[in-house]
Amino acid sequence: MEKPKILTSSTKIRFQDCDPFNHLNNGRYVDYFINQREDQILNAYGIDIFKMIREEQLGWVVSSTQIAYILPVFTMEEIAFESQTIDFSKKHLRAEMRMFNKNKTELKALAWMTFVHVDVKKQRPTQHSETLMDLFKEVVLPVKETTFDEREHHIRMLKKKKEKK
Repeated sequence: MEKPKILTSSTKIRFQDCDPFNHLNNGRYVDYFINQREDQILNAYGIDIFKMIREEQLGWVVSSTQIAYILPVFTMEEIAFESQTIDFSKKHLRAEMRMFNKNKTELKALAWMTFVHVDVKKQRPTQHSETLMDLFKEVVLPVKETTFDEREHHIRMLKKKKEKK
């Protein structure tokens, strides 16, 4: 059976994660994106990153995060998430993650996160296994834009075109 390239999930934004304006606090976006991605890869690919750390002493750390805040996210709002692997190498993995309103009619935020595969014992980057590389080859779904700034600009232009209709 073919594995999905775009992973989906949803959650509710919690009060403690919001600022006095009832908006999701900027620093909490990363937590929501990472938590959803963890759940998505477990559900879609069977990768339990915490089991992997315990049993294999291998895992991933975030090496860079880029986020575009497009529309506010509010306390107790139901949010839909999508993520996909857009690039990978022997030691790195880049995912694009999108946060939408419940019906996926409004994009709220866009993120690119780069993860480095690490050997926990050595505290050093390490190469992905052949099994992981095969999975990444199967599920990678690159985007046309090669930089985050280009991607954000493209998304915002699409939003403007949609608003004009």
